[in-house]
Amino acid sequence: MVTELIHIGFGHLVAMNRVVAIVAPESAPLKRVMKEARDQGTLIDATSGRRTKSLLYLDNGMVLAAALGPETIAGRLGGGRQGRIPQDGSGDERADAIERAASSDRREATYA
Repeated sequence: MVTELIHIGFGHLVAMNRVVAIVAPESAPLKRVMKEARDQGTLIDATSGRRTKSLLYLDNGMVLAAALGPETIAGRLGGGRQGRIPQDGSGDERADAIERAASSDRREATYA
């Protein structure tokens, strides 16, 4: 089985096969979920100090906070945009994909 890493912003990657759900934390119940996960130590904060725009539920019960919106991440999961990095590829292909993802981060940072 091939594990694909998805770029979720600012140099952070997540294994595509571990993501169960992607939600926007705009409602009070989801904000409570995020607070409870932080208190229990099951929250992974991948926002790099920015506002949380999506929560990713992982299959091991962890909750990952990301600074990119759910639509953006879902598009990357579906392969609609660059950001997918196959783990079994050659080193050069993976390095090129990581560099493209990093340059996309620099563009995102200028718009933030």
